[in-house]
Amino acid sequence: MAATVTTSLVTATEHDPDRCESEEETRGAEAEDSGQQQQTGPVTVSHSRLSKLPLSRIKALMKTDPDVALASQESVFIIAKATELFVEMIAKDALVYAQQGKRKTLQRKDLDNAIEAIDEFAFLEGTLD
Repeated sequence: MAATVTTSLVTATEHDPDRCESEEETRGAEAEDSGQQQQTGPVTVSHSRLSKLPLSRIKALMKTDPDVALASQESVFIIAKATELFVEMIAKDALVYAQQGKRKTLQRKDLDNAIEAIDEFAFLEGTLD
């Protein structure tokens, strides 16, 4: 199962030029290409390896909500992954505005412009004030 996940991550990376590869994915791809990686038997995948955000902090934040008594590992992982995807999406949209200003560094005004221009981010209007 882990080999399938790793393979799909490497394949997705090869097809998405906007995404930067991590060292682990690069090493995994090199090992796969050279035929050195042979697995026998089942392999377990921990959610923390698939998430870039610290799951323990996500869980602690979730538990600050009085309506949340318990949070399963799966739910914590899903929230972490959704957060990563959301941050990636808003950062890419803000990058367009930075590039229009011939800059490589995102600034607050780029985020403001992305929030104003894109309907999906309407719920964020006024949050950076």
